[in-house]
Amino acid sequence: MKPILETRDLTVAFGGHTAVNGVELTVPPCHFKSIIGPNGAGKTTLFNLLSGQLKPTRGEVWFKGENITNMPPHLRTRRGLGRSFQITNVFPNLTVLENVRLAVQSRESIRFHLFRHFSAYRRLLDEAYALLDTVLLADKADSPACLLAHGEKRKLEIAMLLALDAELLLLDEPTAGISIEEVPAILEVIQAIRDRRDRSIVLIEHKMEMVLHLSDSLTVLFNGRLLADGTPEEIMRSEQVQSAYLGGLYDDAS
Repeated sequence: MKPILETRDLTVAFGGHTAVNGVELTVPPCHFKSIIGPNGAGKTTLFNLLSGQLKPTRGEVWFKGENITNMPPHLRTRRGLGRSFQITNVFPNLTVLENVRLAVQSRESIRFHLFRHFSAYRRLLDEAYALLDTVLLADKADSPACLLAHGEKRKLEIAMLLALDAELLLLDEPTAGISIEEVPAILEVIQAIRDRRDRSIVLIEHKMEMVLHLSDSLTVLFNGRLLADGTPEEIMRSEQVQSAYLGGLYDDAS
């Protein structure tokens, strides 16, 4: 089975600093992979290369068998590669429903008629409501997005990615900055999407309990290089990973 995402010798340097160095990453279809590593390991920079925010110094990015190395971000999104950011990216003055409805509309390239009320587009609204139900936000449909808690904005952003019909979700620290009380709801949403097994997910996350619970495989970055790749059990028992990053975490978590 061909991978949905693949990188070949992916490298980016800023002056004399090589932030990502020769990374060879493979993500199978309908697979959940988490990328872990200490601060400064190159995780978010790698995501920027995958989503097109950065151009590599050398190497290639392949998506669904197509070389997308020089493709701009908006075209990658249209191909089915969706990315969330550490800072939420929603329309604050629109309602929660309107945010998702606009994402559905954008995917289908539908232009609204000036004199036709948007409620006439029932199919778009029905899909938007269904997506809000998936991310546990149906009860907030009519609320302005600016009034959502930070964790709820994270869930809204995920709903918008799903509305774009992304076949690969790049989730960059979805629990960053949210309260401890909100973490279980984010976990529930991501797990529900994973359990459908109809798309691939690549996650950057520092909460190791969450990573171990969700992931089919882990990739460990260290100083911009791929240090290890394997199942969560293999990574947790790797002496190389233990000495370089985890510092005995497996023993604490077991």
